[in-house]
Amino acid sequence: MTERMTRNERLLDQLHAYTTDHEVEAQHRRAMIALLEAGDEAFSRDHFAPGHFTASCYVIDAEGRLLLHHHRRLNRWLQMGGHVEAHESPDAAALREGREESGLSDLADVIGGIFDLDIHPIPAAKGEPDHAHFDIRYLARTHSPDAVTLDRAESNELAWVTLDLAAELMPGPESARVLRKIERVRRERSVL
Repeated sequence: MTERMTRNERLLDQLHAYTTDHEVEAQHRRAMIALLEAGDEAFSRDHFAPGHFTASCYVIDAEGRLLLHHHRRLNRWLQMGGHVEAHESPDAAALREGREESGLSDLADVIGGIFDLDIHPIPAAKGEPDHAHFDIRYLARTHSPDAVTLDRAESNELAWVTLDLAAELMPGPESARVLRKIERVRRERSVL
């Protein structure tokens, strides 16, 4: 292996090392590996069949609350996230998106790697067809939860919520899986 790995090679190594006991997430992992192995366009915003990689960030505070934003275009409560820029790794993109969408400058990765994997549909808009986001998800924390700042271009609202309320606001099975993981990390790591 060369000293300088490409972004695709690094992510491929991370995906091969990532383990999950959830069958749907394991299917997502296999599809992500296939997308990376299919060529260099996996991160291109113009790659629509089947889709492209994105990165997102679940932000928690010391009280165990989760920060959600009400996404302007999708009209849903979600974690922070978005597209990976040409020069970025997915983990750097997730933290950048988290900072941009929340105003929190002190975000830090909690577990030091991939937290969850999800592939979800994105409806057509702005000249783009329906496609899928192959989302690499990370868990971050902040020590300054009161520093949140709403970016009206991205969000209708920001809210710190309990995990129980998050389950109501994001009722899908992919969210339930992530919320269980967050609760497990909170129990195992008292430093959050």
